[in-house]
Amino acid sequence: MKKTLIILVLLLGSFAIHAQESSGGKKAKELVWQTDINKAISISNKSKKPMLLFFTGSDWCGWCIRLQKEVLLTPEFAKWAKDNVVLVELDFPRRTPQSEQIKAQNNGMQQAFGIQGFPTIYFATAKIKEGKPSFTGIGSTGYVAGGPTAWLAVADGILKTK
Repeated sequence: MKKTLIILVLLLGSFAIHAQESSGGKKAKELVWQTDINKAISISNKSKKPMLLFFTGSDWCGWCIRLQKEVLLTPEFAKWAKDNVVLVELDFPRRTPQSEQIKAQNNGMQQAFGIQGFPTIYFATAKIKEGKPSFTGIGSTGYVAGGPTAWLAVADGILKTK
């Protein structure tokens, strides 16, 4: 079943999906959040940094919005992210339009990683083998109370296991 889902993600990822910065200033302006998983994998492999996969419902999920305000928009997170990870946003909005390719890619990633709730942040690396991504999970988290210091402590603990 997992192989089928990964193949689905690969097929969907073969569409040309343009990476973009998150719109509306919702995240720290200097950070670039990739939306194309294939481009994110390439950047991750070149930089030798794991991906931070942010599964979110950006325009409806209260905990996602809270995580953004309390952590992802802070200067502490911006500095940490630049040094440690490649940022990937996998959004499931209700009111914000998305291309069919992005919707299909994000749904495939949600199934491949078994994401059941939002927000979920999954740390992973990936290699392309025979044209297909093969993900290696490092760990996951979600909202952590206590602002950026508490959240970053959890994230650092996860990254130390890689």
